[in-house]
Amino acid sequence: MAATHQVLVVEDEVVIRTALKRLLERHDYRVSEAGTVKESLEKFDMDDFDVIISDLRLPGAPGTDLIKATKTPVLIMTSYSSIRSAIDSMKMGAVDYITKPFEHNELIDSVAKIIREKGGHKVKPPLPGEDISAPPVHGMIGSCPQMLELFRRIRKVAQTNSSVLINGESGTGKELVARAIHNLSVRHDHEMISVNCAAIPENLIESELFGHEKGSFTGATATRTGLVEAAHDSTLFLDEIGELPLEAQARLLRVLQESEIRKVGSVKSRKVDVRLVAATHRDLKQLVIDGQFREDLYYRINVMTLVLPPLRERSNDILELAQAILKRTCTRLKTPMLTLTDSATRAIAAYSWPGNVRELENALERAVVLAESDEIDEELLAIDLAKVVEEQGANSPRLMSLMSEPGEELSLEDYFQRFVLEHQDAMNETQLAKKLGISRKCLWERRQRFGIPRKKKSA
Repeated sequence: MAATHQVLVVEDEVVIRTALKRLLERHDYRVSEAGTVKESLEKFDMDDFDVIISDLRLPGAPGTDLIKATKTPVLIMTSYSSIRSAIDSMKMGAVDYITKPFEHNELIDSVAKIIREKGGHKVKPPLPGEDISAPPVHGMIGSCPQMLELFRRIRKVAQTNSSVLINGESGTGKELVARAIHNLSVRHDHEMISVNCAAIPENLIESELFGHEKGSFTGATATRTGLVEAAHDSTLFLDEIGELPLEAQARLLRVLQESEIRKVGSVKSRKVDVRLVAATHRDLKQLVIDGQFREDLYYRINVMTLVLPPLRERSNDILELAQAILKRTCTRLKTPMLTLTDSATRAIAAYSWPGNVRELENALERAVVLAESDEIDEELLAIDLAKVVEEQGANSPRLMSLMSEPGEELSLEDYFQRFVLEHQDAMNETQLAKKLGISRKCLWERRQRFGIPRKKKSA
């Protein structure tokens, strides 16, 4: 069927162009190729193709110039670091974009979907004023490349019925992503069922998930419907799936393979239609190696994987997030709108936030509650500078930005003097030396060199 569909690949890298041509031809597409926009326009009639796949950055003219030259849908390829440019290209009328390196199935699925939706007409560009880069996750803010790519993948996987594995540290918003996938799917009319596998006692988890018959075990005084059955025609979100016992893993595998469940103590099975979204902060592949997670289940749930970056890797988003959370917190607590001082802003940017967004939310809520003026400074945020030193080292660029005033260059000597003067009231010499990563002798020598006497203990 695909043999009647014609695809033009415009890519200046010969190796990539040839690989794309072979991949598409293996899926029965008829493929033409060109190295530049100019070559494409001179050799071919653009309207003869069903899809044009073009690199964004090409010699002479960008791939987006093809959008103006044809009614044929244009799929833009871009590098990971150029996602913002790809979004701009979609606003110009590109039908979709795909980031390099991409999975073969992802490209083939994108081409098939474009042809399916084309119906002989050019796919409509976004409506005027429509923001295609708006986050699909309610309550989640992010404009760094990692988050933009995450949002794009969420939109894509939501349209499928495949199992999804969300991987990320605690506090990164895994349940928010799961809810977004559900809300964007065809199952959104039904309530998503959420289960925290780590919160249910091991001896009860099978009964909770799959239900039980009356009398099947001590305390089973009535027949109970399990949460998997309750998620029929909807989405089942299993948070911290790595904590699921092996026996329950075997039952879950049956649900995914056979689309049926059997209650504890029952001999009858019942068909269920459930879309699984799982999440974990653990390395499931390592758990498989350690014999704590079934390998067959791992490959069943690892169909589509979404990785949530920790907050420390989203430096461009941290301050935007902090401002949004502060505004939301003030509104929720019905307090006057507060602002962050410059020092608080630098402290937020410098700290690594091991608890991720959840820790940032807690810090700001605590600061709002304790604030006695219309400003929040770094003391109210309770960011431990000594902990930052311990985590990142005394010469960390983040730490330098925290200690310095805006536009001020801070040397290691300046940092040493400021740190000692600010913390010698609260720490003894041993503690100061440890936090600075030096010996007590070295601390004493530097005090002598910089003329910083030891604080005398009050009588």
